[in-house]
Amino acid sequence: MALFQRAQRRDRAPVPETKDSKVQRLIALTLSGRPQWTPRNYEALAREGFARNPVAYRCVRLIAEAAASVPLVVFEAGRRSPNHPLMRLLERPNPEQGLPDLLEAFFGGLQTAGNGYLEAVQDNQGQPFELYALRSDRMKVVPGARGWPEAYDYSVGGRNVRLTRQADGWMPVLHLKLLNPLNDYYGFSPLEAAAFAVDVHNASGAWNKALLDNAARPSGALVYGGGEGGERLTDDQFERLKAELTETHSGTAAAGRPLLLEGGLDWKPMSLSPADMDFIDGKHAAAREIALAFGVPPPLLGIPGDSTYANFKEANSAFWRHAVVPLTERLARALTGWLGAQFANVRIGCDLDAVPALAPEREALWARLEAATFLTPEERRQMAGLGDGAVVKDAAL
Repeated sequence: MALFQRAQRRDRAPVPETKDSKVQRLIALTLSGRPQWTPRNYEALAREGFARNPVAYRCVRLIAEAAASVPLVVFEAGRRSPNHPLMRLLERPNPEQGLPDLLEAFFGGLQTAGNGYLEAVQDNQGQPFELYALRSDRMKVVPGARGWPEAYDYSVGGRNVRLTRQADGWMPVLHLKLLNPLNDYYGFSPLEAAAFAVDVHNASGAWNKALLDNAARPSGALVYGGGEGGERLTDDQFERLKAELTETHSGTAAAGRPLLLEGGLDWKPMSLSPADMDFIDGKHAAAREIALAFGVPPPLLGIPGDSTYANFKEANSAFWRHAVVPLTERLARALTGWLGAQFANVRIGCDLDAVPALAPEREALWARLEAATFLTPEERRQMAGLGDGAVVKDAAL
């Protein structure tokens, strides 16, 4: 009997091995097939943070423009390939935009919403021939049966388009997100982390505006002594006093105009002065917190009172090395995994040698290599990042 059972097992076809996350299936039990909205109103977040706050606006622009200015290059079989079809796609991603414009929109959405989306349009042969940046607030992730995204819904004006995963497993949407420990599908925006600082900074600006609008009428009360008999102001006297304050002692044109008090009137201030509130220092502290959330050194934003960086040059170098370069290299690796599946034996990298802000680092490296006389020329070339050919540079990885 045992021999017969062993023969049956030999005749039975082997079960193909499947690899999948067992934990991810738990998410699929409750979320499969249903679009998951972003956990925050990014339209309001962008309006209050990007559109109304100059510090957050400048941080987003600095990072987006700097990251979009780093050239992307295609390597085929380890060598730079400027005429590769993928390189031509990157140089002209769609009829309306060049690569810097496309990447600026992508990185701007990534910094504002914590999520960046690129859509690839394929030709009749299934090869990507156009790339588009999609707005983060219009995208919804549709989880599949295994918990991973199987589609993305893009909604505009009540109309919806579903971008689905293809039969070979390739997704026509690249979703790059910032770390979010509280959500499985969406990233966490620096604007969300700086939300309280943005509110404080915006409230400071609103307070300044209100102070200018009411410069000669600070918050306080006119107290009537009541005279000897303790009588009160008549209705006509009260209305005339209100009209005089409104017409004569309000607005920027009345700034500094003295208030003439008579008839037992006394002025009692009811609010703290900007000096009492440490108003200016508080506003600068909020600005530094916003810059900290984005990883932008305060000297690049013109914020005084920060002595972390010795000078502007060091701050700019730190900004590129710690904020821009990691972001661009991450995108290059993501593009390699995404588009590299459609083009054989290719890799996308960043040409950091073309970045002027990193020139001092390269010059220092070359000076150290030149002084290292114990190294052979070939060893120096390898340490400088040069390949076997004179023009081959792999600066990305």
